[in-house]
Amino acid sequence: MLEEISPGTLINNRYQIQRLLGQGGFGRTYLAADTQRFGDYCVLKEFVPANTQEHILLKSRELFEREAKILHQIHHPQIPKFLAWLTEKQRIFIVEEYIEGSTYSQQLGDRLLAKRKPFSEAEVIRWLLDLLPVLDYLHKHNIIHRDISLDNVMLSRKLSKPVLIDFGVVKQKVTQMLAADSSNFLHSVAGSVVGKMGYSPPEQIRMGHCYPCSDLYALGVCAIVLITGKPPRSLIDHSFQWQWRSYVKISDSLAQILEKMLADRPAERYQSAREVLNLLQSQSLSGNMNVSESHQKVRIYPDPVNELGLPKTGQFEKTKQLSRKSQAPRQNLETGTQFQAENTTSINPDFLEYCLRELTSFVGPFASFVLEDTLSQNPEMTPEELIEALVEKIPYQQRAQEFRKRIQIPRE
Repeated sequence: MLEEISPGTLINNRYQIQRLLGQGGFGRTYLAADTQRFGDYCVLKEFVPANTQEHILLKSRELFEREAKILHQIHHPQIPKFLAWLTEKQRIFIVEEYIEGSTYSQQLGDRLLAKRKPFSEAEVIRWLLDLLPVLDYLHKHNIIHRDISLDNVMLSRKLSKPVLIDFGVVKQKVTQMLAADSSNFLHSVAGSVVGKMGYSPPEQIRMGHCYPCSDLYALGVCAIVLITGKPPRSLIDHSFQWQWRSYVKISDSLAQILEKMLADRPAERYQSAREVLNLLQSQSLSGNMNVSESHQKVRIYPDPVNELGLPKTGQFEKTKQLSRKSQAPRQNLETGTQFQAENTTSINPDFLEYCLRELTSFVGPFASFVLEDTLSQNPEMTPEELIEALVEKIPYQQRAQEFRKRIQIPRE
């Protein structure tokens, strides 16, 4: 990967890098000042192809230009404005509007710490009513977000409404581009899955397929996380079925809507955001849902860029929160791809991370749940025993054997 860009660097003779916001599997995200717009802040997303061969770089530019034309047509107050795309040497950038506010992952985390209470039914209904029209708008333009999670929904200080950030559409094109290079296919598919584990539906994690109902699935996961205060992996049982209703008492009407949004098979879900929106509105008006609660005041974070000279976090894809080392520990509200090993196991943590990555390509977003459950049953197992135990968890014998062959057990 190309080196990180230093603060003060001028990109395209216009965008001055302020600092790195974060980095992930698809590249880096920077806070930048637009020198041609009175120094207004914007977000510069750098996409760094793992393969820097000339034909791959040329193809990536073609794909980005095509996608840029699509993104440029999006005009919605709850979607950051797409400002430009540009290339400089081997670097490819997307320029987006900077959103001042906080993510709903931050909102929920702070609320649980302060009040030990998640969002109410009325608040979640209002949240869905605010976001479903955004998805309806996108889907009518044949655009699927692909990466909806609480980290990618922000509460805007300006609008006091949820804003959908960090589209997966461009990242999907990067994955397709890398997969087109046969020598890098396995790396691109296994290492560059678009979406967030626990939030993305099975068809997206396993096959890379996305439909409008895939976004609705992810939105449904967000809703049950907000209303229960639990991360996705805590709401799934041993058979990979959602078991969130035991954690919260809500109206049957809302529960049934969320259950259908979370259906495992795409055909069993609602097929459009408009369908869910109309149903929510009609059920709310009929009195079948608890919408009478007073709307609790949602905390709007002060903008650290303006007040402390620090960059906003939460505007980048599944990235490393660079400032977390200096912050007090918070409840982790996402499944993530990193496995938190118990102290009782003697297996090398790096090997556990390796197993998790490989297992994800076979069982999808529930891989971390499977791995943790397996270790909890026998913390003293050897790496060989762990692999055999995981093989038994994988449906279909052929895929289980493929998993066994792919895992390389470290030798002392």
